[in-house]
Amino acid sequence: MTIEISKEARQQAVASIERYFLENMEEKIGNITAGALLVFFLEELGPLVYNRAVADVQERLQSRIMEIDIEVHEDEFPYWRKYDQRQKRK
Repeated sequence: MTIEISKEARQQAVASIERYFLENMEEKIGNITAGALLVFFLEELGPLVYNRAVADVQERLQSRIMEIDIEVHEDEFPYWRKYDQRQKRK
């Protein structure tokens, strides 16, 4: 699965990579090199991050599903309990 990003996000990512190299590696890299590095990161590391995100979402959904019976539970046969409570008040 190829991870696609918008043109605007790509431009921001390339600019960020260029700045990172300039500030941390004390080396200027060009737009094309930064773009190639971005493609490498997306292809090589993108699936790792994506899969971790999917696993996190699955875990979160599983915990929500486990709680659904608590959230939507209705007592069965409630009529007589209500009836008995009314009788006690009289």
